[in-house]
Amino acid sequence: MTYFSKDTNTEGIKMPLKGIPFILSPDLLHALCSMGHGDEIVLADAHFPGSSICRNGPKELRADGHGIPELLAAILKVFPLDSYVPKPVALMALVLSDKEKKLEVPVWEKYQLLVDAAAGKKVEMEKVERFEFYERAKRAFAVVQTGECSKYGNIILKKGCVVE
Repeated sequence: MTYFSKDTNTEGIKMPLKGIPFILSPDLLHALCSMGHGDEIVLADAHFPGSSICRNGPKELRADGHGIPELLAAILKVFPLDSYVPKPVALMALVLSDKEKKLEVPVWEKYQLLVDAAAGKKVEMEKVERFEFYERAKRAFAVVQTGECSKYGNIILKKGCVVE
């Protein structure tokens, strides 16, 4: 899918944007641009209660059919992580029964690689208890519901400043 912007100087002819990953929808781009320093966005897996979380708070966006790693990679091309906090990325921590089973979460390794590459350094990620994660999501700027099916695939990004 390709997203376009209208060039008002060409009487309705639409031109593609340069340098913007096509996976970033116009609504998602608008949300990312509207966020201020310290605002958070949740990239939620397919099982996350996004509609409930967004009922009285964050903007609900959809990225059905997309996995979080591919969406995260695209977002990090245009989105600065907050460099003023020790952990600008948060993951949903394992519940006790999954800890006891020693459940591994391979998608976290993918996230770590993507975030570190975007930041150009190792970025610490916070692990947040499940229900605390839900409460934090209620205070986020937006929740992007994806088609990600990995267990514990949810991730929160805190926006930083663009410094040139």
